[in-house]
Amino acid sequence: MLKQLRHKKTRKRLLIILAIIIIPAFTFWGASSAIRSSQENIAGKIFGRAVTLLEYKDAFEGVKNLAIMQFGDNYPEMQKRLNIEAQAWERLLLLYEAQHRGIRATDKEVETTILNYPFFRDKSGAFSERSYNEILRYVFRTKARDFEEQVRKNVMLSKLFDQVTKEITVTDKDVELEYRKGNEEISLTYAAGLTADFTASIVPSADDIKAYYAANSLQFRLPLSFNMDYIAIAGEGKNEKSMQEYLKNIISRLKKKESFEAIAKEMGNSVKETGFFAETDPIPGIGWSPQVSIMIFKAKQGEYLPPIFADNKYYLFKLKERKEPSIPELATIPDKVKEAYQKEKALEIAKSKTDSCQAKLKQDFMANPKSVDIDKAAKEFGLKSGQTLPFKFGSYIEGIGASDTFWLYAQTLKDNEPSSVITTQNGFYIIAVKSRTPFEAKKYAETKQEFSTKVLVQKQQEYFARFLYELKEKAQRY
Repeated sequence: MLKQLRHKKTRKRLLIILAIIIIPAFTFWGASSAIRSSQENIAGKIFGRAVTLLEYKDAFEGVKNLAIMQFGDNYPEMQKRLNIEAQAWERLLLLYEAQHRGIRATDKEVETTILNYPFFRDKSGAFSERSYNEILRYVFRTKARDFEEQVRKNVMLSKLFDQVTKEITVTDKDVELEYRKGNEEISLTYAAGLTADFTASIVPSADDIKAYYAANSLQFRLPLSFNMDYIAIAGEGKNEKSMQEYLKNIISRLKKKESFEAIAKEMGNSVKETGFFAETDPIPGIGWSPQVSIMIFKAKQGEYLPPIFADNKYYLFKLKERKEPSIPELATIPDKVKEAYQKEKALEIAKSKTDSCQAKLKQDFMANPKSVDIDKAAKEFGLKSGQTLPFKFGSYIEGIGASDTFWLYAQTLKDNEPSSVITTQNGFYIIAVKSRTPFEAKKYAETKQEFSTKVLVQKQQEYFARFLYELKEKAQRY
């Protein structure tokens, strides 16, 4: 395919678009993304269509190679944070959608894309067949034909992205707000009703705890949990066909009741145990596995799961133990119930005091904006008060936490105006702007056009992420 070489401008945008699949490193494909099949070479299903282990492995390799392109020398370190297994299912789902829409990639488009990757060029800037073959062999560890098919699918995903996001636009207001986030600093005065400040004063009686448990027992429900034995088999560098035959033989022996431990020992391996983990937790020592998550729901104790491929390894699992969801007796969790009771009552007190303080501050502002005194009002209602140093959107406020919500609230406030009550994980806040350091209007005007493009790409990626989430939700209904 690469016999006729033509030099064109590098398509950097392709990697930007495909980063939507790579960057969300902690996404988790829902449990319904893989459905157990009686056929041992089936990895799962998408919209009722069976996905073979080979198709899944191809998707896994495609995501891995995109990550290598995206992160370069940092890939080994980033690999620890990337959930490539889940992203492989996302890739398969998006490719299914692209095919459903009739999106295709021609040989010429594949060729042009490969020719324009800068890492395949020599010092003169021309495509180098030698570099191409060496990088595929030693960096991607992928055969040329397989890599070219991965690129074909990448081009299809790029077209899908364009089709889905073609209506996305940004206004001048959108662009200015995003610029403010990175360049405008503010400082605040605040009053805080923190749950932790009122917890110690709440001393529930035994009757209080019993009544709370009776009314909220579902809150303490223990989830479905599992304990599994497993062995890991290195898959990198092995012929796919021979590996499938090897696994098929092992599964056949296990079905004949041969010892899991004996087979592992024969392979120079050992059986490991995960320990109990909840249905919503990652598998200890392995991580998230959407395939296992769905298969394990229907598995019976002592049953083996079909082979799972992840991180260049094949895993064979045996469900050792299964604990059904249950609600523990009060006598076994008295401290947890007490803690929950205290937290709920402290939350009610903090909210009531903060509401009363906000009403007072609002009244003062309406009467005379200059009379607003957050410190004084906070003391009157038994709340904490304080001031922040100047901060930007996306930063961390010492003693408070993430700044985003507070920064956005501040944009809506006039001088000395108290905000409405802001709910956070730790309690409730009322803020007022102490000072603003506005952005430089001249510099903004000079960079507005370039910055607008960045904002547009960001909006497109956010929209495409929502599209992918909705696609997952739809797929889970099949």
